[in-house]
Amino acid sequence: MNKPSASTSTSASARLLRWPLPALIVWASAWFFYGFLLRESLTQELAMLLTSLAGVGAGAVAWRLGYSKARLLALVLGFPVSLWLSGTASLAPWVWLCTLALALLIYPIHAWRDAPVFPTPLHALRDLPGCAPLSPNAWILDAGCGAGDGLRALRLAYPQARWVGIEFSRPLGWLAKLRCPWAKVLHGDMWLDHWGAYDLVYLFQRPETMPRAMAKAQTEMKPGAWLVSLEFVASALQPDAVVYASPGRPVWLYQAPFKAAKS
Repeated sequence: MNKPSASTSTSASARLLRWPLPALIVWASAWFFYGFLLRESLTQELAMLLTSLAGVGAGAVAWRLGYSKARLLALVLGFPVSLWLSGTASLAPWVWLCTLALALLIYPIHAWRDAPVFPTPLHALRDLPGCAPLSPNAWILDAGCGAGDGLRALRLAYPQARWVGIEFSRPLGWLAKLRCPWAKVLHGDMWLDHWGAYDLVYLFQRPETMPRAMAKAQTEMKPGAWLVSLEFVASALQPDAVVYASPGRPVWLYQAPFKAAKS
């Protein structure tokens, strides 16, 4: 019997994970987790909030994988809505609104088109100086710095640089400031910030936002500056280097003036 090819296995996995199976898995897991918390003597209100926050985490994973906003909302709101419809929860209205309000505060709708909250591994960028050497006191931008994990990885790679992070979510920006007091963390839109002053711009985005990032880099970044992307390739550009500090997680490097990808 012939061994199945990798493409065949991938197609089978894709069929297995077709909608609505992911939603059913998330909802069933949420109910199991909710029951577990109740058995651990948590109050109904606290169990509901913690389980709903777990649903927000599942929604972040789904958004990273390219799910639509409608399916994202189905994953996030599936458990609280089903709990309400079941009639088993006698919770005050503020409890139902608390989870959604908290999710919107941490990750505003304005930022949904960009990357969700996924941390950069601490050592993922450690090999950058070998491919993209920078002078002391070079300016480095973490565009969409989240809670500061990318800034910490950049500091480990370039300990003599000057680091700037920009983040649209105020709570995540506050957390980044606490975790990275040596960096300048700004509240704002990474797409409105001009990249011309930076010697290196670091991104951990999504495939859908990479074309926009490429266009911005080509328009604004100065000659000699580096665009660095964790995991996601800028398909229209020819990379100058790629490193694999974390297994299976490439870091793509592009130096301005950027070169078009070979056809």
